[in-house]
Amino acid sequence: MCVTAVESRPAGVALTPSPGGHRPFGARVKAFVALTKPRIIELLLITTVPVMFLAAQGVPDLWLVLTTTIGGYLSAGGANALNMYIDRDIDALMDRTSQRPLVTGMVSPRECLAFGIALAVISTVWFGLLVNWLSAALSLGALLFYVVIYTMLLKRRTSQNIVWGGIAGCMPVLIGWSAVTNSMSWAAVILFAVIFFWTPPHYWPLSMKVKDDYARVGVPMLPVIASNRVVARQIVVYSWVMVAVSLLLTPLGYTGWFYTAVALLTGGFWLWEAHGLLNRAKAGVTGGKLKEMRLFHWSITYVSLLFVAVAVDPFLR
Repeated sequence: MCVTAVESRPAGVALTPSPGGHRPFGARVKAFVALTKPRIIELLLITTVPVMFLAAQGVPDLWLVLTTTIGGYLSAGGANALNMYIDRDIDALMDRTSQRPLVTGMVSPRECLAFGIALAVISTVWFGLLVNWLSAALSLGALLFYVVIYTMLLKRRTSQNIVWGGIAGCMPVLIGWSAVTNSMSWAAVILFAVIFFWTPPHYWPLSMKVKDDYARVGVPMLPVIASNRVVARQIVVYSWVMVAVSLLLTPLGYTGWFYTAVALLTGGFWLWEAHGLLNRAKAGVTGGKLKEMRLFHWSITYVSLLFVAVAVDPFLR
């Protein structure tokens, strides 16, 4: 969900940490943090904490928020580290991933594997003892789904990889709700569905930008195997469903006027951008003029604003 800055050098040429194989302690610490993909986890936490406010219909226990946030970071960090371990072969060949710690040699594959497994175990126990075991099970399920179902089974086999693999990214919504209530609700299911339908039109514009990277390593992201017009049409379809689903919370009584206003305004602007991308694709626009990254960047703003509205709405009803 974020583009890693890359050095201008041929893809697939691994960097050496330093002459003689010396790996400075500070650089090693940064490398292990990088294994967790902090910028992606920020986005996951944006969908976790606001749901806790909705579930509590106000301010949830702040200790619970802290423990849930830490547990979520550890779990997602473990999943991301294991993802890098599995994908280290193709990461070395892709420009956008060519400075990841396993490619540069700052972290060895064995260290990465041990680190990912350790975070998976620690986060599950953390959730179970400090939050509840339902949240622990959901957290572990999200981790296993991302590592096994998405990374190992779907990513290199089907253009629908991000559609179904995105389920792992929807789980923080359920975890946030279950942390407060130790149960599930239709509100949590609806927000889960919002993220499910948000994920493809969020990620496909980025995939359009870096499709040559994916093509080089044989990963069949939709933009690799389909035209820009087909991809943009799919983006529009998922976008309309996402906006429609986001509006279900209000008639079911979970949110009020504030959330509804934010959902309509932000969703309307999303649809404007999505249709703009489709129109440019239909016109045969390519390269920088396609402006596919406008929708990618807006998608992050959209989900942030929508879930802030989820947190604020209970105070305005």
